[in-house]
Amino acid sequence: MIYLDNSATTRPSEGVIAAMSRALSEGFYNPSSAYAPALDVEKQLDTCRDKILKCLNACAARVIFTSGGTESNNLMLSGTLSVSRPHVRVAISAVEHPSIYDAAVKMCQGRAELVILPVTGEGTVDLQAVENELKKGLTLLSVMQVNNETGAINDIQAISALKNRICPACRLHVDGVQGFLREDIDFNLIDMYSLSAHKIHGAKGTGALVVKRNLRLEAAHVGGGQEEQLRSGTENTPGIIALSRAIDEMCAMTDRHDRMMALKLSLCGLIKDYVPASVVNGPAPEKGACHILNMSFPGVRGETMLHALEEKQVLVSTGSACSSKRTKVSRVLSEMGIPFARAESAIRFSLSPYTTQDDIAQAAEAVKACYETLVRFQRR
Repeated sequence: MIYLDNSATTRPSEGVIAAMSRALSEGFYNPSSAYAPALDVEKQLDTCRDKILKCLNACAARVIFTSGGTESNNLMLSGTLSVSRPHVRVAISAVEHPSIYDAAVKMCQGRAELVILPVTGEGTVDLQAVENELKKGLTLLSVMQVNNETGAINDIQAISALKNRICPACRLHVDGVQGFLREDIDFNLIDMYSLSAHKIHGAKGTGALVVKRNLRLEAAHVGGGQEEQLRSGTENTPGIIALSRAIDEMCAMTDRHDRMMALKLSLCGLIKDYVPASVVNGPAPEKGACHILNMSFPGVRGETMLHALEEKQVLVSTGSACSSKRTKVSRVLSEMGIPFARAESAIRFSLSPYTTQDDIAQAAEAVKACYETLVRFQRR
């Protein structure tokens, strides 16, 4: 099986599985308890926090463990809205993940003005629109580091500079679920950052919201006061310990970015050779994230191509795993101005550091075979 849907989830590594197993069998203690074995578990959680902060170059920040990227994004939104004074204005891009987009639409009703920022044809947020809204005053600006469908990378440095110059009081949040440990970012440019363990070969059910030390948020969970009283409930210690191991393994692969980019460019080149009619959606492959490639195959619906590739043991997706069962055509591609027919024929390939050149070659050949068969039956 060739797995090229790593933006949906990644396979936990053997090291991660072993670390999680030990945590379940030997380190099962509640980190809030006072005896030595529990304190050792607490130290392991703090070690993971330190690793996250180091990866983000975040000195004056705190790490709040959550159940994943969705909860981190929801905590950021609800926590900010609850402590903000009127008139509250929130801006997000039109291509955000549903855990930001849908959550903001719901949470802002009756509480805040929500501004949806347009994006360019490549899928990055329109910087002129950002500047215009900052001049009107914003309470919160949230943009993704890497788009989960197209791999478009937002210019966080430029956005941060605009915010600091025009509206320094505005909070800047970055959804880093698809960017963490795949594309660089300096936390000093922003105020909050979300990440998810299962996107980097950790376990599902674990994530974090990184928050500037002095930034006030309202708790989403009330109870025992864990996670600096922002996320009550006993921590998912096996998942966090697994995340710690996943970070170690990703960081040990110092060439991971360049390797994935080389493989992605190879895949794109082979597909273009085999299927000249194919079109890249989003930025030029070399300018996008190293692990995501979105391409359309005219005349063949994406869902049809997905299942044909599955028959050949190649697993891909048509877009966001969180919305693939609900929508016919990607909201992200539509907001980029991509015509319906092209958007309907889109496929997302997403790689990992464990993807091989042989995987790429076989996948490209499968795409060629499937397209040549399916395009004969295109609607006329």
